[in-house]
Amino acid sequence: MLQIRGIIATMTLLDLIDIFIVAVFLYKVYVTIKDTRANNLLKGLVVLLMLTLVSKWLSLNVINWLLQKTMTVVLVALPIVFQPELRRALEQLGKGNIFRKNVFLNEQEAETFIAELVKAAVTLSKNKIGALIVLEREIGLNDYMEQGIKIDGQVSSEFIINIFIPNTPLHDGAAIIRGNRVMAAGCLLPLTDDGTLNKELGTRHRAAIGVTEQTDALVVVVSEETGVISLARSGQLLRYLDGEGLRKNLTPLLVSKQSGLSDFFRWRSAS
Repeated sequence: MLQIRGIIATMTLLDLIDIFIVAVFLYKVYVTIKDTRANNLLKGLVVLLMLTLVSKWLSLNVINWLLQKTMTVVLVALPIVFQPELRRALEQLGKGNIFRKNVFLNEQEAETFIAELVKAAVTLSKNKIGALIVLEREIGLNDYMEQGIKIDGQVSSEFIINIFIPNTPLHDGAAIIRGNRVMAAGCLLPLTDDGTLNKELGTRHRAAIGVTEQTDALVVVVSEETGVISLARSGQLLRYLDGEGLRKNLTPLLVSKQSGLSDFFRWRSAS
């Protein structure tokens, strides 16, 4: 405590400015990583660093030596692993995008959003208009958004339907939704490598399964051939849903009944 007081007593204005700049930089790194798949990799790196420090403190020499060597390999590999995120950070720095506003929905807003989404899916199904709608949750989807057309528009059933009208530029890609806003459309998604899937499943369904294998997103799929509504989650596909079935499956994943101000994507308690 005395050491801390001594350090505070000797701090100058330049020291405070220095600390502020470092804090802003670390915050920027956090925001950039948080909205990508690299978020979990960063958490793993922090855990590895903590284990290294603990093993050194407990004098576990062999374990500490192994962890130090592992950290060296990881640090060398970081520029390769985080290449997309590093590129995005430099682009945002050049554009002056230092801060980004996160979007959260409370329970009432989430229920309204689900109602609009279900209404759009049912209309698309009746008209046999193919659709691929991705709902971002805790793992960010910026990597996929950058490959599409940025929109950032308020979600409504009419808006979603209009995106997937046939013979339009955005029809064949995926629409990605964050909170209650459509962030991008015409986005390309990774296809699943699962060879056991039904052969009648087309590219939309395989893309829906593929992105849910790599992230915690939810994907609503409407078949262009049959009009069947499906919901993809965690690499699994739930098919032949009607409007009520889609609503019942989405509600426990997107709306937490335990808190009136629960975040839109706090689905783990319901999983």
